[in-house]
Amino acid sequence: MSEMSNEMNQKQGFGRYVPIAAIACVAVLGAIFLRDYLSFDALKENREALIAFRDANYLGTVLAFIAAYFLIVAFSLPGATVATLTGGFLFATFPGALYNVTGATLGAMAIFLAARWGFGEALKSKMDASEGKIAKITKGLDENQWSMLFLIRLVPVVPFFVANLLPAFLDVPLRRFFVSTFFGIIPGAVVYTSVGAGLGEVFARGETPDLGIIFEPHILFPILGLCALAALPSLIKAFRGGKAL
Repeated sequence: MSEMSNEMNQKQGFGRYVPIAAIACVAVLGAIFLRDYLSFDALKENREALIAFRDANYLGTVLAFIAAYFLIVAFSLPGATVATLTGGFLFATFPGALYNVTGATLGAMAIFLAARWGFGEALKSKMDASEGKIAKITKGLDENQWSMLFLIRLVPVVPFFVANLLPAFLDVPLRRFFVSTFFGIIPGAVVYTSVGAGLGEVFARGETPDLGIIFEPHILFPILGLCALAALPSLIKAFRGGKAL
């Protein structure tokens, strides 16, 4: 009986890695086969068909768009930036930004849950049992989860995929992950959605959109201000002598 029980536990253990393994496989296949289909050129070539479909079935277009964005993020497929631009192109800055944020947040939650189910508990136990510098970093992150979560969403240099995985390894509650993701990605989403909203004029001029606009001072500085605001609780704790990251 004990051998059978161990075998069943082992199978269940392997089963925990199926979702994250599926995501990794689809991500690799998507990077190979879908790159040309989820590109700015593809959007440019199919813009009239997309607009016609939106005008004929607005609600269906919204649901299909959110579902497509969810799949792109959940399986780390290429084209997340193009999808954000498409949201602005089809639905304007608002409600396009809302649709973009919704699809991205749902996709991020899928990766978060898959990673936590497969690796989160094992990594968390190892980090809790660790000593020295790793233990201090882990404790700092645990004590300042809200600040950390908003910072990794607001700082433009943190890859979105990494920002989805890190909280899963730190045993962040799902509700906290959802709230920080949804609201934390709004500033960047609004910027790129607004760029997408102006794609009609860009297409007419035969140009390509300026994706580096987020690093323009009048946009970057407010985002950095939000980063400073998110880090403020940790800074106050450190100033008062608490142990903060």
